[in-house]
Amino acid sequence: MSDTGPDQVNPPGAQTDVSPEAINAAVRALARRKPDFDLADAADVMVEAMPETDRMVEAMLFASPEPVRAQTIAARLPEGADVGGALARLKRRYLGHGVQLVEVAGGWRFQTAADLAHLMEERREEPRKLSKAALETLAIIAYHQPCTRAEIEEIRGVAVGRGTLDLLVEIGWVRPGLRRRSVGKPLTYRTTDAFLAHFNLSGLDDLPGKKELQDQGLLDARLPPDFEVPRPAPAADSDGEEFEADAGDASAFTRDFFDEP
Repeated sequence: MSDTGPDQVNPPGAQTDVSPEAINAAVRALARRKPDFDLADAADVMVEAMPETDRMVEAMLFASPEPVRAQTIAARLPEGADVGGALARLKRRYLGHGVQLVEVAGGWRFQTAADLAHLMEERREEPRKLSKAALETLAIIAYHQPCTRAEIEEIRGVAVGRGTLDLLVEIGWVRPGLRRRSVGKPLTYRTTDAFLAHFNLSGLDDLPGKKELQDQGLLDARLPPDFEVPRPAPAADSDGEEFEADAGDASAFTRDFFDEP
């Protein structure tokens, strides 16, 4: 180790010993010289105390593996607790931190800051990848929901493989919806909250529109002037009730408008 004293600074480019033993020795030397009221204690005193409601909301969000709805939080807090204010304050409090409070799938969760996501990335070969047919089927369900298997096949122009819908349901991105009031009462399909959470969407209204899809090269630039991207119908309150969707624009958003690879 250098012969310089504890208060001296090594000149640029000087060789220094950074072994664990040297670091521990330096820490012990500083501990003997600093006052009883150290910097950590001073920092704790200067930090503004967090309101009790904020602490309770933070604890619930931290412990939950899934996004938590504001109504669920309010049900567990004392009556009259300002859940909205607490969420707003926590969101602001975590700005610039390694984790941030975000709203996804109609609920709230803590997640890694977007600019630090690369630290958690692990590149590996996935044994199962979604096929082009599965991706097209998922896109059709997302934009046309609720829709039946027959409607999906009409839009794609080809039959839906027996395992395609099963795979999307198994992944958790698609769920069976209500049955139509039509011959045979066919089952409809909808996307799930897991789909919204995976694609970081607050709700179905956040699905990319016509311009966004064109900018990303997912739609043919030569579209009819009156072409519009369909918007999903809102879900019914209960899957036990029958639901008849408006199928007026069921075939407007067809596979023909996608660029061919």
